[in-house]
Order: sequence, then structure tokens, then C-alpha cells
Amino acid sequence: MGFWKSLFSNSDTVASSRGGRGSAIAKDPRSSDPRANDTRIVFSTEREIDLYELEELCDAVGWARRPLRKVRKALQHSFLVVSMWEQRGVRRRLIGFARATSDHAFNATIWDVVVHPSYQSQGLGKALMQYTIKKLRSEDISNITLFADPHVVDFYRRLGFILDPEGIKGMFWYPD
Repeated sequence: MGFWKSLFSNSDTVASSRGGRGSAIAKDPRSSDPRANDTRIVFSTEREIDLYELEELCDAVGWARRPLRKVRKALQHSFLVVSMWEQRGVRRRLIGFARATSDHAFNATIWDVVVHPSYQSQGLGKALMQYTIKKLRSEDISNITLFADPHVVDFYRRLGFILDPEGIKGMFWYPD
């Protein structure tokens, strides 16, 4: 857990020329399996997202299915799309995802944060969020919001998110 926890404490050393401009790579040093040296967790803002693989990931955490055409449109119109992959040699598996919409100046809202259940409680959700926030801040976005289900509010609080200190409440309009 400590390895993943410190994954982005020094992001300059995490970025790798093998990962490209929009990627960060980390090896898991915990495993004694010699093949594990070929296993990496890769964060990317540039990889193409396979909609069926994303749907599998969302299914794994019990999210309701959404029409793929709408998911594709949401991805196309997102300001930032972050994917987290387990890379073993040439094989890769989508294990985490987040996206953000933005006004491209002041505000961004993070949506659809998901980590495969097999990879939860290892610090990877925190690393995914830290990577996402770092990317938004690098675009000079200063106000980052999100909507959290009640069972994950404490997770986001530990990352520094707070309920609006001015007491502003999100309001929603839904069609009848």
C-alpha cells in the first residue's frame, strides 16, 4: 500500500519516456514473481478507450448500464479523460477510469471515477484522483468539484474535498 500511496508524491520521477507525454508508469515492487517486473500500472490521458472494456469495468463495480452511444459522446465532449491500466508485457487491462468536464478557464467537475474491485484498497483510487487533479491544475483550473455517492464521501474528504463551505447546495432538474 505504501508504494501506491507515494506514487505521485514526486511526479517528475514517475513520468517515463516510455509512457509518453500523457502517461505515468509505476512498477509494483511488492511481488516476488520475476514476471511481475513486466507488470506496471499505467495512467494515461491519451489512450483510446474501448467502450466495451469501460462497460466491463463499470459492470464490475455494479454501476447501471448506460447506452454506449451516450458514453461515447460523453467521452468525446469531456475536457479530460484519464485511464488506469494494468500492463503485463504487451497485454493491458483497463482497471480504472475518471473524466472531467470544464469551462476551460475556472471550473471542472470530475465524473465517473471507477477502480476495478480487485484493485481497490491499494491506494490506486487515490493515485487516480491525484493524477486527475494534477492534470486539471496543469490547465490552470482552480475550482474542481464532483458528486459523490454517500458511501465514498469519506474517500473524497481524505483527498481534500469538502462540502461547500458557503453552504451552496447542488440543485438538479430532471425531466418528468
